[in-house]
Amino acid sequence: MTSLVVFESFFGNTEVVARAIAEALQGAGPARALRVAEVEPHHLDGVELLVVGSATRAFRPSLGTQAWLKTLPPGKLAGVRVAAFDTRIDVAKVGNRLLTLMVRLLGYAAEPIQKRLARAGGEVAGPAAGFVVEDKEGPLREGETDRARAWARSLATA
Repeated sequence: MTSLVVFESFFGNTEVVARAIAEALQGAGPARALRVAEVEPHHLDGVELLVVGSATRAFRPSLGTQAWLKTLPPGKLAGVRVAAFDTRIDVAKVGNRLLTLMVRLLGYAAEPIQKRLARAGGEVAGPAAGFVVEDKEGPLREGETDRARAWARSLATA
């Protein structure tokens, strides 16, 4: 199975998760991780599993990720299994009621990414995933890269 992990990272946390996912997917076949700004249309040729991830920015995917997703025409991902992830803060740990309410209403980045991939014809390979950063700039919560690898393996075997 050929896999591609596309990501946008600001403080390095999303990149660490993306590279852990790509590493885990290599057990099922060729896999690589590319920054969203590096992805060209030919990179999708022959891809059987596409995983897209972004830092959550204002309850949405990053602007670069949103722009790239808009370039995927309907049907572009027909026959491709797809999944999405994000990096996010733990709002329960922050303890801000307004922020908690906003997350309940607006969510995180992974779900809209996955919906957009499905609209482009992708077959959802598994539930969208969120990986926690300890503060706005990180670091990742202990154990999150292991959890990312396990999630990736579950996508490969689904």
